[in-house]
Amino acid sequence: MVSRPSPDETRRGAGAIARGVAAGVRERVRIDTRSLAAFRVALGLLIVADVLLRSRNLTYFYTDDGVVPVELAVAAEPAAAYSPYAFVTSPRGVAVLFAVTALVGVALAVGYYTRPMTLVALVLVVSLDARNPFVLSFADVLFATLVALAVLLPLGERWSIDAVAADRPRRESVASAATALVLAQMVVMYVVNGYHKTTSELWRSGEAAVLILGIDEITFLFGDALRAAPDLLRLGGLVWLAMLCLAWLLLAVRDRPRHLFVAAFAIAHLSMALTVRIGAFSYVCLAGLLLFLQGSAWTDLRRAGRGIGLRVDALDSRLAPVRDRFIGARDRLVALAGRAPRPTTTVPSRALAALRRRLPDPVAPHALVVVAVAGVATVLLVAGGLSAVGVLDDDTPNAEVEAGANALVEFQTDWSIFAPVPRTTDRYYVFPARTTDGSLVDAYNDRELSYDRPHATLQHQHATYRERFYMVSVFNDDEPVDRYLADDLCETYRTGDGASLVGIELYVVTEGITRETIDDPGARDRSFSQGLAYDCENGDGDPIPPPPSGSH
Repeated sequence: MVSRPSPDETRRGAGAIARGVAAGVRERVRIDTRSLAAFRVALGLLIVADVLLRSRNLTYFYTDDGVVPVELAVAAEPAAAYSPYAFVTSPRGVAVLFAVTALVGVALAVGYYTRPMTLVALVLVVSLDARNPFVLSFADVLFATLVALAVLLPLGERWSIDAVAADRPRRESVASAATALVLAQMVVMYVVNGYHKTTSELWRSGEAAVLILGIDEITFLFGDALRAAPDLLRLGGLVWLAMLCLAWLLLAVRDRPRHLFVAAFAIAHLSMALTVRIGAFSYVCLAGLLLFLQGSAWTDLRRAGRGIGLRVDALDSRLAPVRDRFIGARDRLVALAGRAPRPTTTVPSRALAALRRRLPDPVAPHALVVVAVAGVATVLLVAGGLSAVGVLDDDTPNAEVEAGANALVEFQTDWSIFAPVPRTTDRYYVFPARTTDGSLVDAYNDRELSYDRPHATLQHQHATYRERFYMVSVFNDDEPVDRYLADDLCETYRTGDGASLVGIELYVVTEGITRETIDDPGARDRSFSQGLAYDCENGDGDPIPPPPSGSH
């Protein structure tokens, strides 16, 4: 006869199982502090790169002298009203904000006052995004999310000025709710995108990758060469879909099996970066993938470096020569701050000390107050913004919680990059306009009026990739983006003879892409969609001769 276990034995067994599961989960969300450091450097460099790239459209997109004045940005994104850019609207002032953002990116990359700089970086990144919501992509959403989660991580633990200056032992790895959140964010993004793709027959057959590489507007570098191998592209599309659906393995497996999977994703993102212009999405994903590298990856890299004659020493020691310079600067700033009047309200020392022990970075105690106040202010501003646009109902006590939960679910289920139905069309823009001397011009492409392609390769139609995102908003956004653009052209456009515009119309020309017409744009069917017709004097324009009927 088999005896039944006693209640105590049952509880002990259940407790052992629970402890085992907890330990397994903890090891899978554990992040090596070297990976955190590499992630921090990547975030800082991406901030600098983003500011430099956006500066090419500084006046056009980020000042009241351009096509997106503050009033238009606030109408589309109420949070823009709280952005520093709402109060600094001149090109010089915006340039200063850009420079400050770049400097914060540099400070984050080198790990100088890491946690406060991460918080400041978050505020500046979100503010810049809110200033012009018409040029954003999934890359910007993912990047802002990662920066927000980075505030909770000990990014300055290794390879940083803070680590060199700190008089305490460094941790080799960290496992916490914050590490679980940031790793889960990457996995959720991949898996949700994979799910959306599985609902499309084009993705399930692999044909989507072939047609996407046929889009002249976004294809560049090696993309043209890959078009010659459609079967290879089809196979690559199927492999990518499988990887997305299996992205949960990034968390389920550990050590070298995980690193092989990370390498596969990294190769896929690098191939995207070299073939299609989709903004910084590939580079943001590469930064996020760094977090999945565990200790064995860095050990293997060090061994590989020694195998080819490279000595890989700890970066902390390499930062030592500049330690005194940065510490001196820090001491001078602290001394300067000490001369300022001190606030009369203080935080209870015991509570502050408890919070201080939880933060691994060498953060000044008063920075904790700033973080707390900023956090509360952010919650209040978000709630206020939602109330202003009617999302929250004042008569419903739990409306804030419900709205926040719904927004979070919607946010995490909307990673629909090239999904569910991939884009299979090329497009270009023609703005027929009548000038004061009676001639007809294409004001967008600065040429005589023609509805033909402005360039043999449509990627040359836009000077920057954000201009491409903006043009999509011109024809699809609920806000009057098109009217502001037309008004700007009326004020600024001049022909070679000095003639200005009398009236203008906005057209988007769409070319359908098929397997047979990938390399033969002239054989594609074209459709013409008219947007705004605008009179430069009254806002209502007389018709301009439309495209020839039956065009393709």
